[in-house]
Amino acid sequence: MESAASGHRTVPHTADLQVEAWSPTAEGCIGELVRGVVDSFADLTAAGSAGERACTVVAASDADLLAGVLEEVVYRMDADGELPTALALGAIHDADGGRTLEVRFEMADTATAALVGAVPKAVSLHGLDLRPGPGGWTGRVTVDV
Repeated sequence: MESAASGHRTVPHTADLQVEAWSPTAEGCIGELVRGVVDSFADLTAAGSAGERACTVVAASDADLLAGVLEEVVYRMDADGELPTALALGAIHDADGGRTLEVRFEMADTATAALVGAVPKAVSLHGLDLRPGPGGWTGRVTVDV
């Protein structure tokens, strides 16, 4: 892990994009991974606002929550032409043998964004990781581009 502070970085990966992140909390690590994926292909600094969207992700594990949040990002991009400029994540909760996470996104219109890299097509479950460690949480995701 890089440090106790939150952050993310892209790492070389054959024909795909891989992002690693770290944060004191699981929710913070998920947020960093989302930012890392979006930052890898879009500059949203001048993008026009498309409003706020919310969703609840339900999954079997914390790593599956990560995949679910990123799948929501890819879906919103494909279906609605929107990308998150910011996100707020609630606390992860246990629910009926699984995990839930409330997510609010501030969205931008992709038509007003500057594309700076390959656009993700899907989230890969291969190598998906989100786990606690002695200094906080670390995560890794690979996206097909």
